[in-house]
Amino acid sequence: MSELRNVHKPLLFEIAWEVANKVGGIYTVLKSKAPVTSHEYGDRYTMIGPLSYKTAPLEVETLEPDTPELRLTLESMKERGVKFLYGRWLIEGAPKVLLFDTGSVYHKLDEWKGDLWNVAGIPSPPNDHETNEAILFGYLVAWFLGEFVAHETKAAVIAHFHEWLAGVGIALCRKRHIDVTTIFTTHATLLGRYLCAGSVDFYNNLRNFDVDHEAGKRGIYHRYCIERAATHCCDVFTTVSHITAYEAEHLLKRKPDGVLPNGLNVVKFSAMHEFQNLHAVSKERIHDFVRGHFYGHYDFDLENTLYFFTAGRYEYRNKGIDMYIESLQRLNEKLKATNSPMTVVAFIITPAETHSYTVEALKGQAVVKQLKETVHDISKRMENRLFEKASRGGDVATTQFLTSEDEILLKRRTFALKRSTLPPIVTHNMADDSKDPVLIQLRRLGLFNHPSDRVKIVFHPEFLNSNNPLFGLDYEEFVRGCHLGVFPSYYEPWGYTPAECTVMGVPSITTNLSGFGCFMDDNIVDSSEYGIYIVDRRMKSVEESIQQLADQMLVFCQKSRRQRINQRNRTERLSDLLDWKRMGLEYIKARQLALRRAYPDSFDDDDFVLSNLDKETQQLLVSEQGPKKKIPIPRSAPGSPRIRTPLEGVDTELTFAKMSASDRERYLQYRMDGHDDEDDGLIPSELADELDLDAPSTMQIRLPQHYQHRHQKSSGANGTKDTTTEDNNEHDMSTAQGRALTGVAAAQQQYKSLMDGGENGRYYGKNTALNAGAPPSSAANVNNNSNSNGSGYRQ
Repeated sequence: MSELRNVHKPLLFEIAWEVANKVGGIYTVLKSKAPVTSHEYGDRYTMIGPLSYKTAPLEVETLEPDTPELRLTLESMKERGVKFLYGRWLIEGAPKVLLFDTGSVYHKLDEWKGDLWNVAGIPSPPNDHETNEAILFGYLVAWFLGEFVAHETKAAVIAHFHEWLAGVGIALCRKRHIDVTTIFTTHATLLGRYLCAGSVDFYNNLRNFDVDHEAGKRGIYHRYCIERAATHCCDVFTTVSHITAYEAEHLLKRKPDGVLPNGLNVVKFSAMHEFQNLHAVSKERIHDFVRGHFYGHYDFDLENTLYFFTAGRYEYRNKGIDMYIESLQRLNEKLKATNSPMTVVAFIITPAETHSYTVEALKGQAVVKQLKETVHDISKRMENRLFEKASRGGDVATTQFLTSEDEILLKRRTFALKRSTLPPIVTHNMADDSKDPVLIQLRRLGLFNHPSDRVKIVFHPEFLNSNNPLFGLDYEEFVRGCHLGVFPSYYEPWGYTPAECTVMGVPSITTNLSGFGCFMDDNIVDSSEYGIYIVDRRMKSVEESIQQLADQMLVFCQKSRRQRINQRNRTERLSDLLDWKRMGLEYIKARQLALRRAYPDSFDDDDFVLSNLDKETQQLLVSEQGPKKKIPIPRSAPGSPRIRTPLEGVDTELTFAKMSASDRERYLQYRMDGHDDEDDGLIPSELADELDLDAPSTMQIRLPQHYQHRHQKSSGANGTKDTTTEDNNEHDMSTAQGRALTGVAAAQQQYKSLMDGGENGRYYGKNTALNAGAPPSSAANVNNNSNSNGSGYRQ
């Protein structure tokens, strides 16, 4: 009797093909989410997956079943020949896992295939191994749940299934009337992935596809049937993003009940500079690779070099690798046309079929390593000779310490760096070089790492790990060392790669066709100010999107080092948005909805059941119920010294053109010296009051702190603002006191007066162009009011 089950302390089973079995991105979802779910459910949480004898013994600690209901169920299945592994997954949170060996029941495959056709009308071809495994796994899960709920009659049971490979179990639970409530989450629709991989205008024709015909034409009709059956048989249907929800509504013919965005375990550093230090360390390791890879043509300054990268599965069109390469070619032309000193080394990290590393790639690392060791040995010997000479008190001449033998050895090492060929664009010998789409496009666009190119290409067709002989970095260290991640995906239901960049404080480019891009656009007023650039691939043509991506990369190349540091700080601040502590709230809501649909009589009201949640989670849930607020533009944006008022009817703009050359230089120096973020703000409240502005935060006017400190509120005899003479003094902005004016025009006029050198606006201190020719009394008055130290900066 379902109404008697306890919905306040339910049991949770999470079923997926990638439990302790790394295949793709769902493994990351499950592994990173486990600590939050384990904290919420404790021992009432169990994950179910297939048993892989290759990985499971290394990841799972074997345990005996700890409840009589579980023990009876597993003993019954074991007696009928089912093999399994029960234990704890050795990850953070240590969740309990139950892994079934599908091979132990392979003799039942034909019987179960026939039953699936009779019960659900789902066909299954004989030679599709992946579908066969999905059917065996689904029947084992349904078998287990059916027997378990027969023994466990008190607590409600939630079964959360991920992706079509686990979907057979949902249809069987519904047909067999097993007393569990089910949730199905699709992380990407099967048909959507196949359609996007072809040359179809997917999103504009989403309403018009004949889904049965399209699935049959691509040979995945039986898989599509499993996915669609799971979608319609579950109690709660969810996806990972709104863009995927729209897709699922048309391809799977059911509107999702909710969106469960993917999160990450965010580890915050105690000090902001720590992740910047990690960036510097990892960047130096990438420097070592670049010196070796480009030996013989290493003629660019690493201090003026930026590292861009894209990474992920080798889905040439879906992942936007084609657009990335095309935009790099345009960026190369733009940088050459502007004589930019910047060099961009663009990495493409995606696994492809290869034979081995190229000889040139390995040789480059070897000769540079040998040169480095030789220089170290010579410098050590020179150090000893210098110390001996200096300790005797003799004259020290540096030319005495490099012997002829050392000089010859050094020349031999430098001669070994010469080569007549260009640096390779790929680090491996490809299995089919002439048909690889990345290499074909690179050759068509002429991106060959020529010395004149400002964009250099490195295609590394293998995932990174610390044993890599070229980089010696794992993926996380590599990402930390790069400056920008570029992921212009056409089909990306979520997008873990830009999310990982955000958590590590690395700016990234994504699109409004990815779940991550839509999520950030929904939560941030202007995501580009936080280092999340979004390319419009939904409303723009391909040509316009490529141009937008190239322009975004060019803008990033034009940033100063200080601006890039500030932007990394802002990017890292967004990591709280992606923390599972926040993202996990949507999973809580989905489970609550599933319980209410399965056991409606067990709930007295519409409030959430919060008794089994900690106080922090309860507070987060309550706060989520209010109106949604976007993260505003950071106080230091925009980074360039441009003063703009976006209010209606005002088109005045003050730029560098209004400043003298010396003032322009000082203003730039002021910004670059760190007067940003918390040090720098909008018009201060005192000045806003003086100018009678209703909403100073809407004005993109930024004044240095000297100007903020210097102004005093204009008052009348009764302590209130004197407005009787305002109209007569609107244009007299160079008097010693400066009358207060109302509205935006007054703020602009005051700032213009400040830039033009009026007495009321001198904040740079004496000995500047602004103060040239000013009466001594006025200069003294300015210095007293502004706390100036004579250099133009705050004390």
